[in-house]
This record gives sequence, structure tokens and C-alpha cells, in this order.
Amino acid sequence: MTPEPVWIAGGYQSDFSRNLTKEGLDLSGLTAEIVKGTLDSSNIPVGDIDVIHVANAFGQVYTGQGHLSAMPASVEPELWNVPATRHEGACASGSLAILAAMADLESGRYDCALVVGVELEKNVPGDLGAQYMEGAAWIGHEGQDAKYMWPYMFSRVAEEYDKRYGVDPQHLWSIAELNTRNARRNPNAQTRVREYGPASFTADDEANPVVEGRLHKADCGPLTDGGAGVILLSERYLAARPELREQPMSRILGWGHRTVGLLLEEKLARSADTPLMFPHVAGAIEDAFTRAGIEGVDDLDLIETHDCFTASEYMAIDHFGITPPGESWRAVESGDLEIGGRIPMNPSGGLLGGGHPVGATGVRMLLDCHRQVNGSAGDYQVADARRAGMLNFGGSTTTTVSFVVG
Repeated sequence: MTPEPVWIAGGYQSDFSRNLTKEGLDLSGLTAEIVKGTLDSSNIPVGDIDVIHVANAFGQVYTGQGHLSAMPASVEPELWNVPATRHEGACASGSLAILAAMADLESGRYDCALVVGVELEKNVPGDLGAQYMEGAAWIGHEGQDAKYMWPYMFSRVAEEYDKRYGVDPQHLWSIAELNTRNARRNPNAQTRVREYGPASFTADDEANPVVEGRLHKADCGPLTDGGAGVILLSERYLAARPELREQPMSRILGWGHRTVGLLLEEKLARSADTPLMFPHVAGAIEDAFTRAGIEGVDDLDLIETHDCFTASEYMAIDHFGITPPGESWRAVESGDLEIGGRIPMNPSGGLLGGGHPVGATGVRMLLDCHRQVNGSAGDYQVADARRAGMLNFGGSTTTTVSFVVG
């Protein structure tokens, strides 16, 4: 049975360079901004919202505030009585909220869904913020020797890549440089306001100091405040409001979702005799391609991928099939990933350049794919984009979600 089409009517993203605590805002103020901005940009009346899905990964540890599914109704009285659910899957929380909203529409239960992702991360010192995110790993079972859990874990990914295939750290820093450069075109990107010197993406220990293991400052995504929202619609809703087809819209053509165990070392052990290091990630991408009816990566015009660290984007390159396994460096050196290249990757700046408010990231990525395929991405628009791929994962690729948008 072919599921009902799911359409993206529009969405909104906050400026990820802001420090919301310094502005006097908390999660309620951020949620209010995202709800209003999403509704306004989508041309959808608030009274038409049938269901709400809220993505947030670490709200309770950063702020003490739980029960965030009720926050939209708390800040927008007209959402009172609308059913809402909160979703947590570490950095994939936003994509899980999207999948749940899609299921609601495809089943016929509802016709108009609001998906909101919000996260505050700059309301505490950076060391403490990094500690709060450790719960996306298996506490007490891995990373016990780490100073910073996630740089440690993705240093281990880079180390394993080097062991299996060889990795030049300059290729990783080239990814960081490209995404930071792309971010300068994005008016909502966190790093667009930052200055980088000529040594920022080199082995210079002063300009690019080691953070953990093999990873330097340029390899690591920043802590970010921010939110994003999208409105998803069923075909039934559009049939009742045909005038909406005149506004820029896009459709979720395919999706993939895989979950494996928490331990990074178990993932690596299971893939020891396979060409790709994370075959379940490639499986999620392949599922999305199959459901979208496309043969492979060359049927895409761009990709928004999860680059919380340079090693995660390096991994995504060969897992998407842009290069053979272990040869991601070829795409970096050739310019294939540049805007105007064979398959632009993270034209928005991604997480490294654009920012990574964890619970909002998957929603932001889907919104950027939507903007690209309807030609509204502004200065970071990929020319003639008609189909975009997306990869979002939580933890050490424990929860992986992929979408194709067209």
C-alpha cells in the first residue's frame, strides 16, 4: 500500500548565532518564536493545526524544564486542546518528530501537523554543556576516560577510519573550512559572525588546538541556542485548500530509519569485515532512496548531512555512495561537495558552520532541503535543485534517519 503523500508547506528557523539567555529568553520564549514564525511562513491558520510534535533532547538537564510537549499550547492559546508529543533521540530528535508527524498524516488520523524543535545550550558554561550531552552515549559503559565525551567518540571514529583506510587530517579540516565558508552565505548561521585566520583549518596548535584525541577545534561543532519548525500537510488537506498549491511547497519523497545499540565499539566490531564502517547508516540512506524511487546519490542535487564533527561528514560521503568505501577524500579534493560541484554537501553550512541546537537540527535540515528544492534558499541556493537528500543521526550513529525531499 502506497502511503499518502506528505507535503511541507513551509517553516521557520531562528538565528543560530544568538545567545537567548542573554536576551532574557527561555524555552518558552524560543518556542513562541518558532510557533509563530512557522505558522506565518507557511500561510496556515493556527486553528487548522491538528497535532503537534515537539523535538527536544536535553531540555531537562540544561534548564530543568520537562513536559515540553505542552509548551506550544502554553505560549499560543489557540493550540489549547491540540494533541502534542515530545520526542527525544539525541541529535536525531527532530527527525523522529518528523517521522511521527508523517505517520499521523499517512494514517489519516490528522491532516495538518506542526513540528517544532527547540534547544538551549548556551545558558551554561561550555564544559558543563558538553557534560550534559554525555547521556546520548551509554553512561558508565563507554567514554570513561574522556574529558569531553563526544569529541572523544568521534576522535575514535577518525582513528578507526585511519586504521582501515588512512585519513589525512587536512581533509577533515577542508570539510570544516567549506562548511564555515558556506555558512557566511546563510543569514541564520551561527559562525557567519565569527572571524577565522589563515591557520584556523591547519595543524597550527595555537589557531587550531587539540580538543580530544585526533580532533582539533575546527573539527568540532559549536554549542548552539535555537529552534526550527515546519508544517506538514496531507494530500487531503491540500484538496480542501487548493490555493496553497500556488505557494512554494515540497514533498517528502522517501525516508529511512534505523536504530542500533548504544556502544560505539560494538558498532565498529560488527562492521570489521564489511566495506563500510556503519552499514546501518548506509541502510537508512538506501531505504530513503528506495522509497523515493531513486537509484542513488547522483539522482540528488544536494545533501544536508549531520556534521557534528568533521569525522561524521567524512563518514557520510562514502556512506551516501559519493565515493567508494574509504575514499571520501576524493570528494573533498575534487570540489564535488562545493556549491556548484557534483553533489553540494551542507550548502547551509551544516552543523559545523550553521550551528547545532540538538533537538532542532533535524527540523532545520528538513527546512533547508525544502527551501533548496523550491528555490528559496537565498545566497546559498544550489542552482536548479529539484531533489535533496538528508542524513541526521543521534549518538554514535545509534539512531539514524534519512529523508529525500523533492
